[in-house]
Amino acid sequence: MGARTSVRKVTPAVFALLVALAAQAQAQVGYPQTRKIDHVDNYHGTIVPDPYRWLEDVDSDETKAWVELQNEVTFAYLASIPERAWIRERLTELWNYERYSAPWKDGGCYFFSKNDGLQNQPVYYMQETLDSEPVVILDPNKLSEDGTVFADLSDITEDGRLMVYSVATSGSDWRELFVRDLETGADLDDHLRWIKFGGASWTHDGVGFFYNRYPEPVAGDAYEAMNRNQKIYYHRVGTRQSEDQLIYERPDQPDWGFGGYVTDDGRYVIMSVWASSSGDNAVFYKDLGDPLSPRLDAEVVELLPEFEANYDFVDNDGTTFYFLTNLDAPKYRLIAVDAANPAPENWKTIIPEKDDVLESVRIVNNQFVARYMHDAQTQISIYALDGTFDKELELPTLGSVRRFSGEREDSEAFYEFSSFLYPSTIFRYDFETGESTVLRAPNVDFDASGYETRQVFYTSRDGTSVPMFLTYKKGIALDGTNPTYLYGYGGFNSSRRPNFSTSILVWLEMGGVYASANLRGGGEYGEEWHLAGTKERKQNVFDDFVAAAEYLIDEGYTQPSKLAIAGASNGGLLVGAVMVQRPELFGATLPAVGVMDMLRFHEFTIGWAWTSDYGSSDDAEGFRYLYAYSPYHNLHPHDYPATMVTTSDHDDRVVPGHSFKFAARLQEMQMGEAPVLIRIQTKAGHGSGKPTAMIIEEQADRWAFLVKNLGIRLGEDAAN
Repeated sequence: MGARTSVRKVTPAVFALLVALAAQAQAQVGYPQTRKIDHVDNYHGTIVPDPYRWLEDVDSDETKAWVELQNEVTFAYLASIPERAWIRERLTELWNYERYSAPWKDGGCYFFSKNDGLQNQPVYYMQETLDSEPVVILDPNKLSEDGTVFADLSDITEDGRLMVYSVATSGSDWRELFVRDLETGADLDDHLRWIKFGGASWTHDGVGFFYNRYPEPVAGDAYEAMNRNQKIYYHRVGTRQSEDQLIYERPDQPDWGFGGYVTDDGRYVIMSVWASSSGDNAVFYKDLGDPLSPRLDAEVVELLPEFEANYDFVDNDGTTFYFLTNLDAPKYRLIAVDAANPAPENWKTIIPEKDDVLESVRIVNNQFVARYMHDAQTQISIYALDGTFDKELELPTLGSVRRFSGEREDSEAFYEFSSFLYPSTIFRYDFETGESTVLRAPNVDFDASGYETRQVFYTSRDGTSVPMFLTYKKGIALDGTNPTYLYGYGGFNSSRRPNFSTSILVWLEMGGVYASANLRGGGEYGEEWHLAGTKERKQNVFDDFVAAAEYLIDEGYTQPSKLAIAGASNGGLLVGAVMVQRPELFGATLPAVGVMDMLRFHEFTIGWAWTSDYGSSDDAEGFRYLYAYSPYHNLHPHDYPATMVTTSDHDDRVVPGHSFKFAARLQEMQMGEAPVLIRIQTKAGHGSGKPTAMIIEEQADRWAFLVKNLGIRLGEDAAN
């Protein structure tokens, strides 16, 4: 393995000379000049310059002008790539197929979403039976002309009469709630605002619903201010939001967030309480009594108050609550807690921890349906309510089940299965026959028979074995000439599974290898795997990613000049850190909506919650290891690979100032001829709810950028 580079190993005189040389290179390329300021911060006695701090103010006229100039350079560059038009056309062709969600039942009817192909947003439908004509109940495409308004169905009343749905504008995490009469299709007057990180849950009388919200932010600060002091409210249909009943708040715990969920029997509202992104939570509840006449003023019972593990509520039988938990079980187990006798010594393990990660459990057909993850691949097992194993559900191939839906008393369930070469297909499972049948299969203009997926295991820097999925055209030569796209995430207990991606099909058609690495920090092997990539151990994630790149090179799949790396959000941080540490290993890098300033991430929106994974610069030890790899702070004059940073102006999760500052400093420090661009999408956010047309344009730009900078030859039709 190569040595890691660091700016602090260079003498001041040499550093000044290198900066001067980089400035000459920058002038030759023609990047917009970015003003530098003399701002510095003192972290525990260490003085840290922040010359681009002013770019954090995304609403200032100067920042807006900078964004416009950067986009002019970027889009002019992309427009000059001849192959881009063909790539965009091919992406559009491939995207044009019907895509369904797995149906679910509510209020006695089936509900599902569908995109006809090129619709900007999926449309929601209702049908009385699986054979009856579906009826449109929510079409987000009618809410805006450009598709930048996203809507999501949140909950349906028990009688199927009303639904509450959420709306987000321009990709923001902020949601607004509305109520619609399903019989007339008309919206009622209800309009709730300042909702984030939560939905709504009706009481069984249909009078109202629980939801959570934050205090209204100061004008102008909605996209940057920290999100704290969340509360649970109850809204009665037909009343103003100002009249909503406060159900629970904790002013002494401003970092606590709440989710309120009414149990299927209607008797309890379960309150999941979180204080960070760690996954550890507490569980409180209210006993509502009669579901048709709920007592909203019932006391809040702190059932699991310690934040010592993750507790995911599954279902209940009277006072017996079932939880999926990693308490004393890093790969999770299913336990039963009697709310009438809740002492830990009285808990019962229903499904014990196994070698594979137990991802989720639900009750369907009065059985537990357990979704496991084996080497990042899904397996489904069915158990009796006493935990006795019944059977394993047979899946089509190596792949992932994204959703398994069904009612407790039903003998049918639905699930969505996909893999890298297997487009998302909806299956109906019959518990009586034990058979799965295809309910809805997509028709994609792609012949997958000429391609293959295999899983490999490689060795990281410290000897850890790490899995990676590789997908490519059958019969490729392992001569180091294949353009390769390596994607990773590695954080927050989030797992990279074999999922279908329309955009990757074009990469495969262009002769590319697609590699998806299952890095530490994720949840592929449980909580121990997750923790091995957090805080002072975060360098393990970067080492895993570097080792993946070296494996691809050593095994002859590619070479550095043909290798691109990509990742988004925490994955954007991954790409930024690795390209700074090992720039010679890559031909191109694509960091998207990344966390690039590791000393200040916790100062914005929900960033403070990420300290459970990252640590904090407020702590001296946290500052030490964060400063050691923070992408923005570790850039120094060097010949960096071709880079296109991507972000969005309405990203209120990882605020765009991260990418702005990183791109400005990277342009300043670039000594080579490879381009350093930043593509800033307007009227978009962190990624959720992005319209199809915008996704296609952005992906066409990514592939075009790689075609040019990895030297990919596509043939005469694409080049013209």
